[in-house]
Amino acid sequence: MTYLSQASVGGLKRGISVEHIEPRPFVLEASELFMARFLSLVRPQPLLALVGWRKPTLCKMSMDSRARQVFAAAVEAVQPDAVVRQSIERKEDSVIINGQKFTLKHNLHLVGFGKAVMGMAAEAERIVGDHLVEGVISVPHGIQQTLQQHGKQHLLLKENSRIKVMEGAKHNLPDTDAQRAAERIKQLASELTEEDLLLVLISGGGSALLPAPIPPIVLQEKLDVTRRLAAAGATIQELNTVRRALSFLKGGGLAHYAHPAQVVALILSDVIGDPVDLIASGPTVCSEVWPEEVLSVLERYKLLNSIPASVKEVLGRPNPRLKDDKDKTDMAENVLNVVIGSNGIALKSAGLRARELGFRPVVLSLGVCGDVRSVSRLYGLLARFACSPEEPPPEIAAEVLKLGPEVGVESWDLCRTMQVLGEGRTEGWGYTCLLAGGSPL
Repeated sequence: MTYLSQASVGGLKRGISVEHIEPRPFVLEASELFMARFLSLVRPQPLLALVGWRKPTLCKMSMDSRARQVFAAAVEAVQPDAVVRQSIERKEDSVIINGQKFTLKHNLHLVGFGKAVMGMAAEAERIVGDHLVEGVISVPHGIQQTLQQHGKQHLLLKENSRIKVMEGAKHNLPDTDAQRAAERIKQLASELTEEDLLLVLISGGGSALLPAPIPPIVLQEKLDVTRRLAAAGATIQELNTVRRALSFLKGGGLAHYAHPAQVVALILSDVIGDPVDLIASGPTVCSEVWPEEVLSVLERYKLLNSIPASVKEVLGRPNPRLKDDKDKTDMAENVLNVVIGSNGIALKSAGLRARELGFRPVVLSLGVCGDVRSVSRLYGLLARFACSPEEPPPEIAAEVLKLGPEVGVESWDLCRTMQVLGEGRTEGWGYTCLLAGGSPL
């Protein structure tokens, strides 16, 4: 077993495990690949619809070389500049994004936050920079120097860029530098009119790079509350419920301040299932914040009596964002959220490349999670199932199905995968490439 780690241009480290099995198959697992992590809860099409049914071609390359090429294809499919280039279609003085047309008349403003946003912003400016009025992006501390040192100049802004770069969030933790960037982004959004178009670029790490606590809460108090919740076992949904209530910009706050401008958010997902309300805590996803819900979360983890007085004060106020249903409807109509990079996109590209290299690609799941030891055990069992010269003992299939819920893989997906692997054994296929995306710990 060899482990290959790769740092994406956005700064997130990802990896794959490649297991060589004779005479079949190897297992390729893209763990949290790129700021997008290869994820989506969209179920794969039956069997191999994601990657086609053509008969695999022979390839004389080594197994290791082919595995690396499959991995590289997945990474390239979700590079920050590539996903932006593929999502923005420029036609004279207009752009088409996700099938919708937006007029450009020197009315474009840009904000962004996340580990991959530098490359996203550079490509966006190349495409629509002639209509860009101004921009502000919040990116990780040291990212510009890192990209320069690694020869990634194409992911950097040009010298005369109209986009201001603000670095912060050392060690992926919100800090005063990131807070200043968030305040500048909030100010830019607040000054827009109904004639303006705001392009929002979002990637993994965006939440730490957009801290905007509601006064009198200070940044450290907000961090302490969320850390204590996380330590107590709160889910990501519960954490985001609390973050939204204590922040100016999360939970649709950015869209609120940009109203009545048209808002278009291009999102590079790093969350299983691509839920836009959770990625970077959903700053462009309009959501109501109910203090009672937040208080219920705090009480559930026995923190209600120990939170700062400033937090209690903010939770005791009425929601300042959505005054009535008409406000909420108007705002939602002016916001377009588009996921442009995800595990699903990366795995599809990996599958296509695997077939070109002579493998029969099979997508196990897009949402593998849980203890990495259990995930490894599952892959080993599937390898034994596929490589058995005869019908595998039923105990293997039984243990596979037992492990499934522990690692986020549904029984339906496991049965489908074992059916395909069984057909490969009985019908004498060549090598099989088992693909999976997720975030095991």
